[in-house]
Amino acid sequence: MSDMITADLVDLDLSADTKEAAARALAERMAARGRVTDLEGFLADVAAREAQMPTGLDGGIGIPHCRSEHVTEPTLAFGRSAPGIDFGAADGPADLIFLIAAPAGADDAHLTILSSLARQLMDADFTSALRAVGDAAAAAALIRGDEAPAAAAAAQAAQDSAPVASAASEAGADPTAPAPGAPVDDGAAPASGATGTEAPRPFRIVAVTSCPTGIAHTYMAAESLENAGRDAGVEVAVETQGSAGFTRLDPGVIAAADGVIFAHDVPVRDKERFAGKPTVDVGVKAGINRAAELITDVREKAARGETTSAAAPGTPVESAGDAGDSYGTKLRKWLMSGVSYMVPFVAAGGLLIALGFAIGGYSINKAPSVAEHFVWTDHSSWAALMFQIGGLAFSFLIPVLAGYIAYGMADRPGLVPGFVGGSVAVTINAGFLGGLAAGLIAGAVVMAIQRIRIPAPLRGIMPVVVIPLISSIVVGFLMFLVIGKPIAELQSALTDWLKGLSGANAIILGVILGLMMCFDLGGPVNKVAYAFAVGGLANPTEGSLKVMAAVMAAGMVPPLAMALATTVRGKLFTKAERENGKAAWVLGASFISEGAIPFAAADPLRVIPASMVGGAVTGALSMAFGCTLRAPHGGIFVVPLIGQPLLYLVAIAAGVCVSTALVVVLKGARKPAAASAATAPAAEAKQPVAV
Repeated sequence: MSDMITADLVDLDLSADTKEAAARALAERMAARGRVTDLEGFLADVAAREAQMPTGLDGGIGIPHCRSEHVTEPTLAFGRSAPGIDFGAADGPADLIFLIAAPAGADDAHLTILSSLARQLMDADFTSALRAVGDAAAAAALIRGDEAPAAAAAAQAAQDSAPVASAASEAGADPTAPAPGAPVDDGAAPASGATGTEAPRPFRIVAVTSCPTGIAHTYMAAESLENAGRDAGVEVAVETQGSAGFTRLDPGVIAAADGVIFAHDVPVRDKERFAGKPTVDVGVKAGINRAAELITDVREKAARGETTSAAAPGTPVESAGDAGDSYGTKLRKWLMSGVSYMVPFVAAGGLLIALGFAIGGYSINKAPSVAEHFVWTDHSSWAALMFQIGGLAFSFLIPVLAGYIAYGMADRPGLVPGFVGGSVAVTINAGFLGGLAAGLIAGAVVMAIQRIRIPAPLRGIMPVVVIPLISSIVVGFLMFLVIGKPIAELQSALTDWLKGLSGANAIILGVILGLMMCFDLGGPVNKVAYAFAVGGLANPTEGSLKVMAAVMAAGMVPPLAMALATTVRGKLFTKAERENGKAAWVLGASFISEGAIPFAAADPLRVIPASMVGGAVTGALSMAFGCTLRAPHGGIFVVPLIGQPLLYLVAIAAGVCVSTALVVVLKGARKPAAASAATAPAAEAKQPVAV
């Protein structure tokens, strides 16, 4: 720690009024010492981490932090703000701000030191001492551990209580007397010792904490849970799955535990170890801010006999939500779990199929199996190889979708019935809709089985034998004989509708898909539109190929528009945004809508509406031009595989120009308004005053 923070990395009079300005002021101190090589690049990494989850904590603490390739060595800067700065904490602004910078490849020793600091922030003596310290060198010494915080906090407390003691002595009171209502020590032995009976065993909890970066929140949540456990007379053992190493809890400790708390924002590793116990599953910030409440919750579950499998709550793919998530929120997470695992199969399989078509022509789908006929010097054989490998990858789409929807609902036990249900959906031609239904049914069946109270000797075979067997039978029966056929008929009707798309109907669909692709830039709504398009590629028709083309074209618009806007009107954007604009050219051209997220996060009311309008224009034009696309990804790099490629590029260019013009107009209108507001007080001061 001696090298990580020094006096010149401390600002006890931080004048910033926003979290961005605070991060910049502290980062500039790091850059001045050569700890940060690219200030703007580092600040962009800090902002990206902040966008994942606010770093403000209850108690007036802000801990912006990140790993960055622009950091040369682990570094800590500290700032103290008298008015406070909003870092998103529920109880208000933060006056103690710690900027933690870790290199992309920081070693475990340095990360352990940073985790130790995170735990210190849960110590009231430590934070009180930092608020009382008078110079930068002393503050750095406190943070390094060179000076005991308890002594500084005690001195400050004595100073604050001096007037109270003086007033008490003036009133004739004995300042050494116990406060009213305080227990009196009369030297008697404790009652429990007098009875001679053994004290009951305390309630025992095991917990896992983890956060995306693994530097701060992971260890602060652990410290908060341990402190709350001591206050409540509960034994709490915490496994911190952070960047400073990962040491598993002893199996004996887990076996002896009466309850489990998961406070995490990334998947809990080896979650099945905690199966069969009362479980509370929340985000990591709840572990920091609501530790006592979580302990109470798990004790109440244990009292009611709710032995929930550790696999049941939440989704291991998305960031864990609070236990009070609405059903709609949970459903969105489950569906996104399936889609997120399906997308790599889509990208690999779809692009291989597209390459096969590009090299061998569209007749390549009639080529014999390459296992039986392959000529090394024949380009058609290579085209057939790519096409057939891509086709096999594509055949997994629906089973993977169903399997990982069930996984998102019920963790690993949901995989088998999910894949079985998805395969049944393929067999009976229920398609994409059948995969969605199979995944949800499989997850629900497994969750229902997990709620059954099972004798302890049988719990070990439940996840690997009983649950897969019973759930596969139930899901297979329902998909083959009950709901599969109606879904297959609905899928067939949808396919026929897509085949007949033309004229106004096609354009309206293009507008809707364009709006969805640009609404949340890679979020759930964007993914729904993309999944709809990809589902059509499993059984391609002219209509489904048009949908895929419109979706990809609209998804390219937001980053390309922001890149163009930063080029033509750079003064409307910050330096960091102009740098992001350079990368947005490549991201947009590659069909990565997320390239516009930094702009939308900074100014959502202008960027998102402008992007949606441009996306709608592009989607409508792509459908009107009759453009088609057989590849599910690739951006401009798969233009040779697009039907009507020149008109397709025209549609994209039109949407980009519309979005660019709108965002420039909206941002330009903001500056004159701000200037008018600034001059208004002066103008009012010149008006005559009526008396």
